[in-house]
Amino acid sequence: PPEAGPPSLPLPASAPSPLFPPRPRPPLLRHFVAESCLRRTGAAAEPPASPPRPLSLPLPAALRPGPARAAMSTSASPEYASFFAVMGASAAMVFSALGAAYGTAKSGTGIAAMSVMRPELIMKSIIPVVMAGIIAIYGLVVAVLIANALSPSITLFKSFLQLGAGLSVGLSGLAAGFAIGIVGDAGVRGTAQQPRLFVGMILILIFAEVLGLYGLIVALILSTK
Repeated sequence: PPEAGPPSLPLPASAPSPLFPPRPRPPLLRHFVAESCLRRTGAAAEPPASPPRPLSLPLPAALRPGPARAAMSTSASPEYASFFAVMGASAAMVFSALGAAYGTAKSGTGIAAMSVMRPELIMKSIIPVVMAGIIAIYGLVVAVLIANALSPSITLFKSFLQLGAGLSVGLSGLAAGFAIGIVGDAGVRGTAQQPRLFVGMILILIFAEVLGLYGLIVALILSTK
């Protein structure tokens, strides 16, 4: 059998050399070394840190949900619902009156200029003024219907319908009044020089008047729905 050699003795730790200093371990390597040591010794690793909670700012009292705000959001007839119905009645009367006023004034200036040369045609040329005045009646009818339907418990759906009715008849009457005024002014001046233009002027005025009638029909359907 081979002879056993002398027992090996542990080598003494060498002092760090000034020429070759020990290199520091990188952070990632230190992490893996520490984790492996913990696994060997059976120590439990530290639990991961919980994510930071988001900051919550307190809401002002006016924005906090309360019983009054919830009741307002679910109510079918809030306090401001009647505002839209009143605006519909006002729009029906105001815009229709604007159209009728423009048509009357524009046609009246033409009649006044024509009556200097042909005073016998004054009553015959008053038709554009009469047709312009009818437009204001359309707006008045719708405004009265909307005003009679007003109540403290009106719903938003009904008030929006009445607002649409007022705007439809009002803006249609405004457009019809502008058309009647321009056609009436030029028509009565031309009729004074050429009487055959009278029938053509009346036909054009009828088609201009029908524009306001279309708005009245739509307004009646909306307001009575």
